[in-house]
Parts: sequence; structure tokens; C-alpha cells
Amino acid sequence: MKIRNRLTLLFTFITATILFVFASIIYLSAKENRENEFYFGLKKEAITKANLIFDAKVDTKTLQDIYKNNREILNEVEVAIYDDSFKLLYHDAVDIDVVKETRPMFDEIIQKNELYFYQKNRQVVGLNFKFKGKDFVITAAAYDEYGYKKLQDLQQNIILFYIISILFLYIAGRFFSRKAFEPIVELTNKAKNITATNLDLRLSSSDSKDELSEMANTFNEMLNRLENSFDAQKHFVSNISHELRTPLAAIITELELSTNKERSTEEYKTAIQFALNDAKKLAKLSNSLLDLAKASYDPSEISFKPVRIDEILLDASQQVQKSNSSYNVSIHFENDFENENDISVNGNEYLLKVAFANLFENGCKFSNNHKSQVSISFTENQISLQFTDTGIGITKKDLKHIFTPFYRGSNKVHADGNGIGLSLTKKIVSLHKGEISVVSNVAVGTNFKVEIPHL
Repeated sequence: MKIRNRLTLLFTFITATILFVFASIIYLSAKENRENEFYFGLKKEAITKANLIFDAKVDTKTLQDIYKNNREILNEVEVAIYDDSFKLLYHDAVDIDVVKETRPMFDEIIQKNELYFYQKNRQVVGLNFKFKGKDFVITAAAYDEYGYKKLQDLQQNIILFYIISILFLYIAGRFFSRKAFEPIVELTNKAKNITATNLDLRLSSSDSKDELSEMANTFNEMLNRLENSFDAQKHFVSNISHELRTPLAAIITELELSTNKERSTEEYKTAIQFALNDAKKLAKLSNSLLDLAKASYDPSEISFKPVRIDEILLDASQQVQKSNSSYNVSIHFENDFENENDISVNGNEYLLKVAFANLFENGCKFSNNHKSQVSISFTENQISLQFTDTGIGITKKDLKHIFTPFYRGSNKVHADGNGIGLSLTKKIVSLHKGEISVVSNVAVGTNFKVEIPHL
């Protein structure tokens, strides 16, 4: 069932329930008022007839004739009067005797002074009446035909009004829910037209701060992220294709040339060496891509534990110097530490080693002396690492893009690379809730500053 239909039914049900409670209260109040008013009328009739008999000395036969004549056209009040010894003094119609008074009833009336009750469908009132110092008991009974007729009419009107109200509420609910959901239907129809080929489309939103505008803005922000992600993916695939195609083409060319005709041993060795170098480039590229993919995982999927930064730096420097013996890496502590927690962070050892090795290798690769140095300092809240070199430096134009995947600046002529290292390093530092910044001057050197919070 659609939300619009559910809201319509819910609105109708809630409002109908409120109307039902309200109508029930009105009906019950009218019923109670009818009963009280009729008891009050019976009491007045009983007292009036007693005064006519005792005070006005009206003949009882006259009163009985009046009662019998009236009874033929309306529900006349039947009155009976007893003295304090339960002796009947007057009765409008002994032969009818609606109340049929008993001694227990008589005693209860005297005890309570007034008694109100039903005798079948007739209401009865019993009174302890005093006249000239003597006690008398009066009973009066009648059927409230007019009152019941009014109550029945009220009940029928309430039921009719209730049914009409429910129908009106349902129609009104359908109308207002349709009007309320028109913007959502419009947003839904527009969203259906957005596909992978036209992610530049956006939902329209008003300047109002209502929920629909917030939903449209949130959806548009999601589309912005998706569009950026798709663009980055296309760019990534394009760069990967280019980076893979170049070494593969070189390997194929070298092998084809070596198989075209008989060659000397030295020529075969040269061809194999070229193919081997290109294969190493492919292997390095593959490893970098795997590390980049791992660094792009959800942080909750990566294992973190307390690790010492100095030990990871030492492993990274040894890895760099092992891969290229001409590289020289040094580690310097700017202040002493007494507790290993001072130089420990909650991190992933493998990823941090990859990041530090990239920074070491960059410093050595673009320096004439192939040297890179890292200075370690720490505060109460974080560890600061500064990777410095005295290399060729980075131009201001390239500084803006050095952390972009596959971007290679003007210094690419000085050394091989694939443009993944620094973007991978930034991702790894971000995973560890840290920050990386760079300061560089052409022909002077470069300084990468990495700050990672403590445990």
C-alpha cells in the first residue's frame, strides 16, 4: 500500500475515532440530562398533587378523573400517597398500579428521604413528604415518551452525521494527501530520468527549509558525490590503461624483435634485460594499485593496533635502501622519549610502511645525492614527521596536483613513476586521522610534513 493511501486511512481513522468519542459524550450527556430532568419533573408532579390533596383539599375523585382522561392521550404521571404506617391515602389508578409499592420500598424511601429508580421502562421517584408535622410517602411514576423520542432522534442524527463525516474525511484526506505528495511524485519522476549517462541532472529545490527541500538537497549532494566518483573512476581506468599499455607494449616489442632473427648472446641479454625492467615496472604498478585499493577500504574493514612509528620508519628505510642501494635514508629524533606511547599511534603497520617508503623514495629519487631525512617530534596529542630532501623541488603549478592519482608533474623527466605514490600516501594518512602538507622550492628541496594523532 502506498504511503499516500496509508496516510489517508490513518487520518480518517484518527479523526473518526475523535468524532466517535465526541459523539458518544454528547449522546451520553443528553441521555443523562433527559433522565435527571424527568426525575425532577416527577418530583414536582408528586409534590403538586400532594399539595392539591392536603392543602387545597381538592376532591380525590376529581383528581382521579383528570388522571384517567389525560392518560388516554398522554403518559400521565401516576401518583400514590401513603401515611407513615404504609396506609394508602390516595392513588391515581389502583387498578393499574404501575409502581406496586412494597413495605421494603416504603422503608427505604423513609430512610433515604428520596429514592429514584426504574420500574421496567418507567421512571419512579419516591419522596418522604412532610405536612403539618406528619410524614407521608409519595411515589410518582411515568414513561418519558417525549424524552425518549428526542433521544432517539439525536441518536439517528449523530449516526447519520458520523457516516457523512467519515466519507467527507476520507475524500478530504485523499485530496490533501495527493496535494502534499505532489512534490514527492515530481521528485520521483525526475529521479527516474537520472542514469549513469546523465549524472549532471539535479532535482529542483526551493529556498524553503521544509523536509522536501532538504531531501532534494541531500539527493543532489549524493549525485554530486556519485558524479565525482564516476569521473574519478573513468579517469582512473583511463590512466591505468595508459600505464599498463606502455610497459606491455615495450615488453612485446622487445620480445618480437628478439625472435625475428638469430641474435648474439649479448643482444638476447639486452632484450631480456629491457623486458625484465618493464616487467618490474608492471609489478611495481600492480603493487601500488593493490595498496591504493586497500587504502580506499572502509576504515572499519582495516585492522588497526598500537604501533611504534620509529620501528615502521626503520623498516621503510631498509626497504627503500634494499630496492636501490644508492639511496641513503636517515632518521633523526628532535626530542627524547621516555615512554613508548610518545611515539606510538593506533594504525595499520603495512599501510604506514607503504606511505613512509613512498616519501623516502620520492626524496631520494629526485635528489642528486639520493638522500632523504625524516625528523621525528611529538607532543602530548600527536606525532610530527618531516621528510626533507635537497632535490630538484616542485613547481607551484605542480604543488596543487601532487596528491591527485596518476598526476605527474614536470619533474617526471628526472625519474620514472606512475603518479600513484603521493595520492596513496595521502589516503593512508587520512585513514589514520592525520594530515599531510608539503612545502617545496625549486632547486632547493622539498619538505613533507605528516601529523598523526597519538593513541
